[in-house]
Amino acid sequence: MTQKGAPMVGDQAKMSVTVAVDQADAFRIFTEEIDQWWRRGLRYRVAGARRSVLVLEPRLGGRLFEAFEDDAGSQAADESSRRVVETGRVTVWCPPSRLVFEWRSVAFAPSEKTEVEVTFEPAAKGTLVTVVHRGWSHIRPDHPARHGMEVPAFIRTMGLWWADLGTAFREHVQADFTS
Repeated sequence: MTQKGAPMVGDQAKMSVTVAVDQADAFRIFTEEIDQWWRRGLRYRVAGARRSVLVLEPRLGGRLFEAFEDDAGSQAADESSRRVVETGRVTVWCPPSRLVFEWRSVAFAPSEKTEVEVTFEPAAKGTLVTVVHRGWSHIRPDHPARHGMEVPAFIRTMGLWWADLGTAFREHVQADFTS
């Protein structure tokens, strides 16, 4: 049994990273430059090896989506010739301290979703950015999005996945502000 409001075991993955910029810059870079720091490849993007653009629309209700060339290989610039995969919607938009968005795997049914909360807190050497990805207890243990892993292993893998993205974010911030 869990305390009221406490997450269930196996419900969430969490990671934190400190970036050497102030809170407002950390929030701006995380949201506005998401395509530049979010890793590429099949492990991180629906497009896999294809060229894609990841966008987080900066507002309550804004979409988090990835756009990429359609299967026919069209390279036209307009969205109509590209495949757009919506990963989620912004449910909390509180610059520069907090962002929450729904998260949906491409393997999720329309009713399935998880939630990602990102907080930005002033720290001694910049900003502490914490990502909590929760709601996994609502996704069945044998769901394809879990890649056949038992719940503890899956949550650990999700934590490592977000930690890898956190490292990419920190490296992008560092490159942005030291060049």
